[in-house]
Amino acid sequence: MFNHIKEDISIVFERDPAARTHWEIITTYPGVHALLMHRLSHWLWQHRFYWLARFSSHIGRWLTGIEIHPGATIGRRVFIDHGMGVVIGETAVIGDDCTLYHGVTLGGTSWNKGKRHPTLESGVVIGAGAKVLGPITVGAGAKIGSNAVVVKDVPANATAVGIPARILEEEKADKDAQSAKSAKNASFTAYAVGNENDQFNPEAMAKTLQTLLDHSLAQDAKLAALTLQLQALGADSSSDAEVAEAFDITHDAKHTPSK
Repeated sequence: MFNHIKEDISIVFERDPAARTHWEIITTYPGVHALLMHRLSHWLWQHRFYWLARFSSHIGRWLTGIEIHPGATIGRRVFIDHGMGVVIGETAVIGDDCTLYHGVTLGGTSWNKGKRHPTLESGVVIGAGAKVLGPITVGAGAKIGSNAVVVKDVPANATAVGIPARILEEEKADKDAQSAKSAKNASFTAYAVGNENDQFNPEAMAKTLQTLLDHSLAQDAKLAALTLQLQALGADSSSDAEVAEAFDITHDAKHTPSK
């Protein structure tokens, strides 16, 4: 247990550049405090001191703004950054080296007993305000974008964004090589946002929009070619105006004689 506590403190230096000293972390980081209190409440829960476990977790919530059910299983080197508003349900499982930001919810979608909260495998990063709901699994190394709502399994090393969350397209072969290299180096991405080569950035969104525009222009060109072919076969292009007039909601008003 003491080794876990030592790791909980030491990992902050790797994931928060604002951290300066061990004393500062021990005294001013609510995410560390919440995990320390959870280690105690979880031990009590496992030894069937249920009320005492719930009461200690309630005190932790009051002190830190982070609500962790004592039945939740949390691995090693987990970092809760800022932490205010984080909620972790009873049957949630958080693997080693995961990072959660403020406003994250690991919630249940059922009132039935049994497994009803998410499982996060090792190295998962969940951005601020994201909601991961139900007995789903978020694969190792996956990233959940800020404010995403995840209700289905997320594959390992994938990035999920949006409401409901969708999995971003995988990169090309050169990107896959980079991903393998970064996975090997266990690189960390704050708030589930990668570097300039990641898909989850404004440049990637601009590329997506450009792709849609190119597709639209290609469709226009095909329609123009079809129109020329129809005209060559003797089709009357003036019928387009008649069709447009038929769908004009002001057409009747224009042709109705005034009293």
